[in-house]
Amino acid sequence: MTSELVLAPTAACCAPPVDGVIDRDDAERVARVFKALGDPTRVRLLSLISAAGGGEACICDLTDPVALSQPTVSHHMKQLVEAGLVTREQRGRWAYFRAVPRALEHAVSALRA
Repeated sequence: MTSELVLAPTAACCAPPVDGVIDRDDAERVARVFKALGDPTRVRLLSLISAAGGGEACICDLTDPVALSQPTVSHHMKQLVEAGLVTREQRGRWAYFRAVPRALEHAVSALRA
């Protein structure tokens, strides 16, 4: 004896969602943020900058806490800048980084829309 599962069709089943769907540009922007935060070193660097006095940190102060060379930390910081999570300001030979207020909150809220 075989039994067959029959599903009743519903109108909502195949209706594409329209309201609150993130568009392609926003999805790419949000993906860059989460991709940048997909590395534990970058999460730590963002945390160090956010906790720094005055809300900014020099690249020279970020290498020792993460135990990485300056070029490696610079690479990670470039990813955070490109994701819009931090800003970079060159002062003489040193780069200073500042966390962008609410950047992470904007990425999360785009998914809730």
